[in-house]
Amino acid sequence: MLRVLAVDDEPPALDELVRLLRADPRVERVARAADPTEALSGLSRMVSGDDRLDAVFLDVRMPGLDGLDFTRLLSGFAAPPVVVFVTAYEDGAVTAFDLGAVDYLLKPVRPERLAEAVRRVERAVRRVAEAAPAPDEVIPVELGGRTRMVSRSAVTHVEAQGDYVRLHTVGDGTGYLVRIPLTALARRWEGAGFIRIHRSTLVASAHIEELRFDSGRASVRVGGSVLPVSRRHTRQVRDLLVRGFKSAPR
Repeated sequence: MLRVLAVDDEPPALDELVRLLRADPRVERVARAADPTEALSGLSRMVSGDDRLDAVFLDVRMPGLDGLDFTRLLSGFAAPPVVVFVTAYEDGAVTAFDLGAVDYLLKPVRPERLAEAVRRVERAVRRVAEAAPAPDEVIPVELGGRTRMVSRSAVTHVEAQGDYVRLHTVGDGTGYLVRIPLTALARRWEGAGFIRIHRSTLVASAHIEELRFDSGRASVRVGGSVLPVSRRHTRQVRDLLVRGFKSAPR
């Protein structure tokens, strides 16, 4: 779900843009600003408060700081939102796209055209999320009366054992038991590249060394272990590895 900011110095135009954005089921929240200066102030507060803003929909020609200047200033943020221009003027499109805008809408905005812009925003946000490395996580595990800290990046695969999971790490033999259901851990670690290969097995895609097929059955080799892949998950695993190969630097 997207969190967006609408910016326009004309109240009727801003009201209509906010209404259209709120009507889109892919948009979770719509904030509003009457000019770029107010928008920058709100954006700074959101960043300092560790909030998230996915996109800004804004006019080009506004008094003082215009939409193009606002977009140039966004480059100073560590994680700038994507930009969609909504304007009555056609002559700014080339500059807008040079600045990295994902779309350029002409007023009056048609709902179907805005829906296409939202789709482009979703795609751009997804690309940024996939390109950004997920921050590592440290998991405390109990071992012989001591607590050991295990990095998620060191985990090669996870096996379900009732209400527990066993974390297997690089160079580890028996693994570490942690009290959490595998389904919950799969959701929690999905963005870090962990994929389900079986109802009882979760694997770190970065540690998959080989995908095997034998008599129609698939398996993966991870850290010296050969793990079966269920028929239900075979296509997902194969497609993931193919995409990874195609995107790898030559």
